[in-house]
Amino acid sequence: MQTTSILRYGALLAVLAAAACSPENNTKSAKPNPEEIELLTQAQGIFQPLPSFEEANKEHHLNDDQVKLGQQLWYDTRLSLGNDISCNTCHLLTTHGVDNKPTSPGHNGAPGVRNSPTVLNAFLLKTQFWDGRAPNIEEQAKHPIINPIEMAMPNHEEVERKIAAIPGYVKQFQSAYAQNGGKVSINNIAHALGAFQRTLLTPSRWDSYLKGDTNALNEQEKRGIKSFINNGCVACHSGVTLGGDLFQKFGLVKGPYWDLIHSKNRDEGVFDITKKEEDRFVFRVAGLRNVGKTAPYFHNGSIADLGEAVSIMGEAQLGKTLSKQDVDDIVAFLHSTTGEVPKEALQVPKLPE
Repeated sequence: MQTTSILRYGALLAVLAAAACSPENNTKSAKPNPEEIELLTQAQGIFQPLPSFEEANKEHHLNDDQVKLGQQLWYDTRLSLGNDISCNTCHLLTTHGVDNKPTSPGHNGAPGVRNSPTVLNAFLLKTQFWDGRAPNIEEQAKHPIINPIEMAMPNHEEVERKIAAIPGYVKQFQSAYAQNGGKVSINNIAHALGAFQRTLLTPSRWDSYLKGDTNALNEQEKRGIKSFINNGCVACHSGVTLGGDLFQKFGLVKGPYWDLIHSKNRDEGVFDITKKEEDRFVFRVAGLRNVGKTAPYFHNGSIADLGEAVSIMGEAQLGKTLSKQDVDDIVAFLHSTTGEVPKEALQVPKLPE
């Protein structure tokens, strides 16, 4: 273990020294000091930068036709019973994959039960939904379409019939899914939606930092990393997506959670699925990339301010009253994870007829 750490440290020093010695960096930035190198090394042991599209999807064998088809389906309101709700209605890509509402209105304006999470980088998560009931984004895509208070189609068979009645879609499914017969099936619909969502990677300054550029973040953001690590936030929020793969009781140390987030509804989380007592008030931990753009927060969208959300998590999950300095620094750090949505994904395509 010690040898590995020394090798990593040495390699990092070499990279940083090379960067610091370039003419451009000599004029624009100072050589990183040992404390900065130590913090970067610590961060690299806890977090990882986003992979490229190719790295992340090398086992999925996606083709361009599937991605194009998925983008059309993403923006198509005909996937809903009322022809008025698309995937993008609740997960607007122009606002970082959310609608910035506590819960999203669905069919006939019915209010949603839980806050709509961002779809950006979501395919990297091991489960989907606040209760983790779908193992991947392809399975997740099948749920809202037939949820009576979301897109409200009566069943998957009706979805297939509706899309198959559009000649343009029939041709595109035949091309995109020739290997399995090219049918307009719910599995192919979900796969296409997943193919498109797998392009929604948002690299940020945080990724540049993790790759060795200590100048990618300012001093407050670096203090935020320290506070985030030293206060124990990384027990749940680590890895590529800064969380999103673990499940934890909300109100682990201090509760009940509904008092802390001013909620009238006592959502029981994973318990609703499993009916196991140990799952009562357990939720999938949120990933924190782009969190500065995805307010309001928590499963019911009850908290609008990111600083307040950080303070609540300190109390509920860590049993700590975080100082204003810690909260401000952590918030600054979290903002450094904000990335840009791929421009191609923002283009509303011509829909088949």
